[in-house]
Amino acid sequence: MVARADRPRILGPVRHRDPVPVSNRRYRAVAGVLVRVLLLNVVVALAKIAFGYTSGAISILSDGFHSLTDAASNGVGLVGVRAASRPPDADHPYGHRKYETVAAAAVIVFLLLVLVEVLRNAFNRLTGRSPLPVITTSSFAVMVGTVAVNVLIVWYESRAAERLASEVLLADAMQTRGDVWTSLTVITALAGARLGWPMFDPMAALVVAGFIGHAGLQIARTTTGILSDRIVIADADLERIVMTVPGVLGCHQIRTRGSADHVFLDLHVWLPADMRLAEAHDISHVVKDRLMHRYPQIADAIIHIEPPPRP
Repeated sequence: MVARADRPRILGPVRHRDPVPVSNRRYRAVAGVLVRVLLLNVVVALAKIAFGYTSGAISILSDGFHSLTDAASNGVGLVGVRAASRPPDADHPYGHRKYETVAAAAVIVFLLLVLVEVLRNAFNRLTGRSPLPVITTSSFAVMVGTVAVNVLIVWYESRAAERLASEVLLADAMQTRGDVWTSLTVITALAGARLGWPMFDPMAALVVAGFIGHAGLQIARTTTGILSDRIVIADADLERIVMTVPGVLGCHQIRTRGSADHVFLDLHVWLPADMRLAEAHDISHVVKDRLMHRYPQIADAIIHIEPPPRP
């Protein structure tokens, strides 16, 4: 037996909240952050590429192309957010929320491109295939300035990701953090080359490759957990809320899936076998109300009613 009425009867002071549709306001906010970050990343990338071409500094030029991957990932994020903002329809009754998760997973591709580029440059330097850049004061000024912009982007995007509970913003911030480490590697390489230690450049690049790889693994772990319907809220925490409802004898088969801010829940509640159907129905809605009040991220909850197992 399944209780899922649109207009529940309320028992006690708990307020019922119907399943909340995906908020377009949230998606507009996420898209606004991505647009602003995209513009900053394009400015950073063009500054590095322009200076790299004019000065002949290959490391700065490479880092400029690295920054272009940040801008490209912003574009992917915008596409994903636009798709995710679409309301549920006949073909997608649970909505399009996972499109944003797919967009976050796509950021991994750009992280891999950055990783490959860093390793390639390190290999070229180790084998002597790539000449040292022309080191000037302007080289350090451009790199320090772009690092400062990237740090600002990471701070801004991380705060926005936490406030809006957005995986794609968090993933993009992690990628930009990798770009910061890449730029610091270039600065270290420039300083090392100027001091006569050219081998310091590729060694630092290998350290940065480790940071980028770690960021990619973290994003992959988060996105695959969502796409594979990994548990979102601990069963024991949900069971404690359920057992506060008078008349409930127990619960089992608790299942949650979705993302941190958009959870779908279903569970089985044990009620006395001789309880009237209408009363059992009302209690099931009290269970649902309390769960959704305690965990506002629950978009919808299905409560199955059944008698307790026989001893």
